[in-house]
Amino acid sequence: MLSQIHIVLVETTHPGNIGAVARAMKAMGLGHLTLVRPRVFPHADATARASGADDLLAAARMVSSVNEAVADCRLVVGTSNRQRSLEMPVAGPRDMARALACGERPLPAAILFGPEHSGLSNEQLDRCHVQVTIPTVPDFPSLNLAAAVQVMTYELFLAYLEREGAVDFPRQRRESVTAGEMERFYAHLERVLVAVEFLDPAQPRQLMRRLRRLYHRAQPDAIEMNILRGILTAVERQLAGRKDGEA
Repeated sequence: MLSQIHIVLVETTHPGNIGAVARAMKAMGLGHLTLVRPRVFPHADATARASGADDLLAAARMVSSVNEAVADCRLVVGTSNRQRSLEMPVAGPRDMARALACGERPLPAAILFGPEHSGLSNEQLDRCHVQVTIPTVPDFPSLNLAAAVQVMTYELFLAYLEREGAVDFPRQRRESVTAGEMERFYAHLERVLVAVEFLDPAQPRQLMRRLRRLYHRAQPDAIEMNILRGILTAVERQLAGRKDGEA
């Protein structure tokens, strides 16, 4: 799916944005970048901001028109947050990404991003089958070009992972602690707190109950519990050493 999606930048003004877009694409597994009449390219700023995605810049396709950029695509998507006088189908980035992933929308697809200061023109948007609008707060609907591409490519990558059943990234397995082990820890903790005179057994108030709640929220794993018990044991040894010295 990802290999059949083309990111098309139309009349990009700043070369650094082209590099930042390449970086955003590569991080999300997209490799097809098309540039329609960029003001300056290639450029050192593009290479610097690509941060290792130089291969995408080197392979970028340079064309002279939107028509040429999308000629081989079955779906053309225009990104814009501006309201148009002539309405067209509008989707959010997540819905569009999922539609592409599940085959509801045809591939290959081109996703167009307009110039930084003006966005896609009405004429350029007329070449599109659907408009994608990234939700923002109403009083500041402006996104940096690379940020907009990052949002869209992230949604595409997430939709791809969902389709492949790989959304749940592998996590390090935590060996949980049993209730019995927790009770032994609380007994050990209380013994040490009494020994250091932090807890008065004659007037315990609610100290141990509050500590229980704290550690229940933390849910320490087996390694963390060993650390906690080790700290308590070290304190007991220090106390025993002082008593031996005094004797």
